[in-house]
Amino acid sequence: MPMNERELQARDSLRDIGAELLQSIRDVKAGKVGRVNLVKTTSAAEARQRLGLSQSQFAKLLGVSVRTFQDWEQGRREPSGAARTLLRVAALRPDAIHEVLAGHG
Repeated sequence: MPMNERELQARDSLRDIGAELLQSIRDVKAGKVGRVNLVKTTSAAEARQRLGLSQSQFAKLLGVSVRTFQDWEQGRREPSGAARTLLRVAALRPDAIHEVLAGHG
C-alpha cells in the first residue's frame, strides 16, 4: 500500500542520503549491481547519434517534422522506405552524410 505524504516525510527524515550514496558507489565498484535496465536504441536514434546531430537538425536533413522524428526515435512509429534507407546509410556511413552536408554548406 502506498505511503501518504506524512509517512514519506517521516521515513525520509530518518535517511542518511550521503551514506546511501557512498554505499551504492561501493556496491558498484565491488560488482554488486542491483537492477540493470537495458534500453533498446532505435535505428533513428543510432543514426542521429552517429552523425552527432540534434533531433531538429536530423529531422530537417530528412525532411520530416521534429515530432515525426521523435516518434521514430522513441519507437512510437516506424519510418517508411526512403527514410529507413537513409537512416541505414547514416548509421553505417556517417562520413558519407557529413560529406553530402559539407557540399551543401
